Amino acid sequence: MIRPDLTLPIPENIEAAHFIGIGGSGMSGLARMFLARGIRVSGSDRADSKALRDLAELGATVHVGHDAANLGDDVDTVVHTGAIWPENPEFVLAKERGLHVIHRSQALHWLIGGRRLVSVAGAHGKTTSTGMIVTALQALGADPTFVNGGVIAQLGVSSGTGSDDLVVIEADESDGTFLLYDTAVALITNVDPDHLDHWGSRAAFYEAFARFGNDAREAVVISADDAGARLVAERLTHPHVVTFGEAEAATVRVTEIRTDGPVSFSITHGGTTVSATLPVPGAHNAINATGAVAVLLTLGHELEPAVRAIEGFAGTVRRFELHGTERGVSVYDDYAHHPTEVAAALAAARTVVGDGRIIAIQQPHTYSRTQEMYREFAEVLEHYADHTVMLDVYGAREDPVPGVTGELVSGAFADPAHVHFVADWQDAADYTASVARDGDYVITLGCGNVNLIIPQVLEALERSAEPGE
Repeated sequence: MIRPDLTLPIPENIEAAHFIGIGGSGMSGLARMFLARGIRVSGSDRADSKALRDLAELGATVHVGHDAANLGDDVDTVVHTGAIWPENPEFVLAKERGLHVIHRSQALHWLIGGRRLVSVAGAHGKTTSTGMIVTALQALGADPTFVNGGVIAQLGVSSGTGSDDLVVIEADESDGTFLLYDTAVALITNVDPDHLDHWGSRAAFYEAFARFGNDAREAVVISADDAGARLVAERLTHPHVVTFGEAEAATVRVTEIRTDGPVSFSITHGGTTVSATLPVPGAHNAINATGAVAVLLTLGHELEPAVRAIEGFAGTVRRFELHGTERGVSVYDDYAHHPTEVAAALAAARTVVGDGRIIAIQQPHTYSRTQEMYREFAEVLEHYADHTVMLDVYGAREDPVPGVTGELVSGAFADPAHVHFVADWQDAADYTASVARDGDYVITLGCGNVNLIIPQVLEALERSAEPGE
């Protein structure tokens, strides 16, 4: 992988930008914003996708596959992610030409300029919380610019250019780039140590979040419940700290959470309590909503209209997203790729599945995370799912590590009857269909490409008989 060099100069003017990995949700959102600014955009990705086709319709020149020939003669700036290899031919040629080569976070920093910025960071819940803030601001009459890590369901896009001075972004802590931005209001959803391959230690991870919060110009909004967030809060010296959560001492407190269907709850601030219901399930979404309301209050909105605006949030793509139902079996997809996220996704599913069972199809993401957390994954999956179909590791930017496969996770289950490791996707789809029955939920889990197995699962369900028939 390529670690971002945030010391590299960002060009003052960009006329033609080339995006390496343009199909990703974050990169495609940036490219869309560059197009909105009248900048010529080209880009490449390793596979075709709807994101590529949508950008082409907007006027971008897109290529499937990475090739030096994709880099046009008019390009003055190349934008990349940390997920590409240093040997990428487009990256190599850009360096040889002496072009501006910047990380995606630097491109976003350039787009933000000097506007008032809300940055959302945390190990989990960033995309949902960002989506809640953006859609609520729009419902309240604002028109913010935004860049999210996932597609906001009711908007159909992950980014948008607004007319207001306000910008809302999902800020990435995985590589330290969240420290690049000139943030006005910082939201810290939680601080569950992850990405230690970059940070080196938990202490360094906590210290980075403390710096992120302390550097905010106006306020830092932080969880009062999360253990890691409380450790960070002890390091905060900011004069305006707003806490949120179920803790009695929280500045913005959530109570009476009910999860028997769409999640309902009450939010209290300054002696006033307002009840709310969300169309998305899960106690974690009540917590996310409370953090989003705390941000809206910090921006000057009143409690009642802020809560009413949050209620309109319809979710984000790849967060408990229903893809289809066959033979009475509903097939969902969720981006969860950390044990805490997997637990939250499956717990939310449990509140709405009724008498049905939950069958998880898990794709471990990266060899380093799998090696470090395989026992935690096994424990969470065995506790929250009725059965797990384990796929092999999605390596992303990493080279394979001997012995680190999906079987490492499945072998850590206390009861082997609760898990089935299948490396071949078609075999995995067929096996899932063979054990699923009417009323069950099948949920794919992971931030790699596990969602691409869903058509195979639905097809396998369609042509299979109910178990026992």
